[in-house]
Amino acid sequence: MPVPQLRRGLELVRPVRVDPSGEAGPTERQARGRGWRRSSRGLYVPAGVDGDLAQQRVLEAAAAVPEGYITGWATFAWSGARWFDGTDRAGQPVPVPIVVHENRRDAQPGYVITQERLALRHCRELDGVRGTDPTRSIAYEARYAPDLVGAVVALDMAMNTDLVSKVEVAAYAASLNGWTGIPLLREAIPYVVENSWSPMESEMRLLWEVELGVNWIACNHPVFDLAGNHVGTPDLLDLEAGVVGEYDGALHLAGKQRSRDLKREGDFRRLGLEYVTMVAGDRRDPSDFLQRTQDARRRAQQKLGPRQWTITPPQWWTPTTTVEQRRALAADQRARYLRPRSA
Repeated sequence: MPVPQLRRGLELVRPVRVDPSGEAGPTERQARGRGWRRSSRGLYVPAGVDGDLAQQRVLEAAAAVPEGYITGWATFAWSGARWFDGTDRAGQPVPVPIVVHENRRDAQPGYVITQERLALRHCRELDGVRGTDPTRSIAYEARYAPDLVGAVVALDMAMNTDLVSKVEVAAYAASLNGWTGIPLLREAIPYVVENSWSPMESEMRLLWEVELGVNWIACNHPVFDLAGNHVGTPDLLDLEAGVVGEYDGALHLAGKQRSRDLKREGDFRRLGLEYVTMVAGDRRDPSDFLQRTQDARRRAQQKLGPRQWTITPPQWWTPTTTVEQRRALAADQRARYLRPRSA
């Protein structure tokens, strides 16, 4: 009987083959029963194992193709990255991508095989699963994204992990010629930022950039008053017009969080900043959000007098807006400064 392995607080089970003794796996009779689930051809896990969990899906796919290397979103999911759960924007599961040198396997549900070139320098192993390094993996994910938004969101969320930087991805993209999706990857890179905290924030920023042509946008950058006091850290800040953009998900709709949001909005407005909020419904049809943004920009640009805010931090402040800055933090600083945030 396979023993569950605990990994980062998750109970994962590596698939096993049928064992006539019933010690290392199910007997043939047990495998046909309700107590076991077939994870792929010839491999089984106990029926109670959650096959929808991203890391379990990765583990099952890796076991099915032991000669392969997981890549794309699966590399980040296996590394414990927050926003890589193996679903598309509609919440539907997508297959685990696996690179192989030679494909001698029939297709099976749950994973997709690619035979793209793979240099040894891009291979690694983490907790018993072979995969490609973060730079190659996120390049794959962006190259096969459905559109520009999907590519930028994937890249932004990879930067959020600090496993890869924009410079590293750009250098890798420059080395690729003739690969599937390389034009999309190269188109996406200029839009990438290293300090987006959620996919929704990235989508909101792209609406400002692509639809409205807003170019000077700070993402999750602390705002200070002229005395050097930290006023808040907005999702987006239009530096040219002086407009704060916030995405309000379900977490923001009630209770203490809603009270904190309203207080923060008041703090920003007292500095002369305008304010616009995007909600879930705006993702389906962003036209009203775009109009609200244009209205806010007009109001902001009509204000007279010197600005009462700045994004230049005081000397005592520890900046964390780039991958390089976050990688330089000590462990205790990371714990203190890089608390998770939900949108």
